[in-house]
Amino acid sequence: MKFLEHFLDGQKHLFEKGGKLEKLYPLYEALDTFAFTPDSVTKSNAHVRDSLDLKRTMITVVVAMIPCIFMALYNTGFQANTVLASGAFQATGWRHELFTSLGFAHDPANTLANIVYGLMFFIPVWLVCNIVGGIWELLFASVRKHEINEGFLVTGWLIPLILPPTIPLWQVAIGTSFGVVFAKEIFGGTGKNIFNPALMARAFLFFAYPGQISGDAVWVAVDGFTGATALSQVAASGIGSLQISWWDAFLGFKAGSMGETSVLGALIGAAILIGTGIGSWRIMLGGLIGMAATSFMFNTIGSETNAMFALAPHWHLVLGSFAFAIVFMATDPVSASMTNVGRWIYGILIGTLGVLIRVVNPAYPEGWMLAILFMNAFAPTLDYFVMKSNIQRRKARHV
Repeated sequence: MKFLEHFLDGQKHLFEKGGKLEKLYPLYEALDTFAFTPDSVTKSNAHVRDSLDLKRTMITVVVAMIPCIFMALYNTGFQANTVLASGAFQATGWRHELFTSLGFAHDPANTLANIVYGLMFFIPVWLVCNIVGGIWELLFASVRKHEINEGFLVTGWLIPLILPPTIPLWQVAIGTSFGVVFAKEIFGGTGKNIFNPALMARAFLFFAYPGQISGDAVWVAVDGFTGATALSQVAASGIGSLQISWWDAFLGFKAGSMGETSVLGALIGAAILIGTGIGSWRIMLGGLIGMAATSFMFNTIGSETNAMFALAPHWHLVLGSFAFAIVFMATDPVSASMTNVGRWIYGILIGTLGVLIRVVNPAYPEGWMLAILFMNAFAPTLDYFVMKSNIQRRKARHV
């Protein structure tokens, strides 16, 4: 690492003002900051001391996502290998050829085979997302003449995790571009965006290319195979139609977006985020309360025509992407509420709206994306009224 540090320091003059590569300084600074320390540091005593800077914050969030990333690899391969092992479908394409050339067979009982096959779907999406997003970040940093912000480090992992394995890579590039440019950069960059960029990328893809990000043919990476998600099965035929147990759904052995299926993985991530003080436990718990209360209300009301009314809270927890959304999406420190009271309200309303969208609109059984984006828009309003109330209360004490 010393060699790399000396090398980067030796090239610095080329990127500084007046150097041949002056316009690429944001790229140099990003590499140097990621590998070592920021170029500009405090040289005098500061009133606020904290070892947690933006880079460490983003890296901690990525570390918290590792269990979900692991399940994305394993479950993507497991779902595909399970179908291929039945013999009803044949694997084709470069992934199958590379997979078999490495000595693997499509055996769902082989953990390593599942992970390796899952990697072949996840890595291309991850690479396209980070390359395209990185280019946009570099472009805007160069035009604005500031450093590349570490905020995209998390977005570059979130977007692949919330997409199906079969999505075309050109759509990944377009969706990532929309999320980075229109959800973040036009607002001024990281820290100024109103909406979560990863969710905006998925929302754009959902409405622009619904055939590639919804339906029965996108969740299992086998050409020609169709299979509804567990939540779609319930919406169509009720909880009795499910072919998986609650425990399998909790662990994440079900079809869905690559990284959203495992509640256990999300809970481990939640523990890391709460323990490090990065994720708000108030938002997470508020979302759980809102989800449980609203689903219980629908259970009480009942319906003869809508099977989703009967879906109990513990099933809402494990079906779809509730756990992943409330842990990693709703707690985004930029687009979420900043005040403690606001976080409670924000989380509860996300849980309420998510179940409301799921139940009342069976054609769209997964409601967390829209619920979080909707509350992103109202988070500043919540904080405004909470702070205004606090000010009025303090004034009253001094009258």
